[in-house]
Amino acid sequence: MADPHALDALRTRFTRAIDAVRPTTNPDPAPYADNLLTRWQEPQRRYHTLTHLTAVLDHIDELAEHADDPDVVRLAAWFHDAVYLPDRSENEERSARLAERALPEAGVPAERTAEVARLVRLTATHDPAPDDRDGQVLCDADLAILAAPPSAYAAYTAAVREEYHFVPNDAFREGRAAILRQLLALPSLYSTPYGKEKWEATARYNLSSELEMLSL
Repeated sequence: MADPHALDALRTRFTRAIDAVRPTTNPDPAPYADNLLTRWQEPQRRYHTLTHLTAVLDHIDELAEHADDPDVVRLAAWFHDAVYLPDRSENEERSARLAERALPEAGVPAERTAEVARLVRLTATHDPAPDDRDGQVLCDADLAILAAPPSAYAAYTAAVREEYHFVPNDAFREGRAAILRQLLALPSLYSTPYGKEKWEATARYNLSSELEMLSL
């Protein structure tokens, strides 16, 4: 069970974000926050947990000056893995549809609801356009774990393996190695100036080291 103080802090962050993008403070955002917090604590999750959500929100705060509408990006972070089943491929689409249902009920205007949903769908590819500042911030925040210190990166890879416990070892190693090669082949892992400067080199080192270990 998550720390009640941490849950309260997250509820406050959700309320601030949603109140910043809607014309009134009604309806009460608490039930929407609680629904999302329950989803992020589901038992099948090992990496895509409240810890990941909190980290993404923290990184969005770090990158906020690079966003056009940082509160919309924050709401997209809340929804981006709200639907998560490791054995399903349509998690981003289902998460976006959840946002499209919940946010209008919560009083968020149609234009901003659509933007949240677009950003959630973007996390399926992490390939924002050069002029998509909000998309760049969300994608960079979501991938910031790749630039974590060695111990945190090791914990991340272990948690990902636990989420895919149903995949045989050989198949997992092959699939994971293919993902790492695809990432390393990108011209840049990050799109914001901050991400490129602060995270790129460390992330490439981590990915290369993991790939080397998988190849042993």
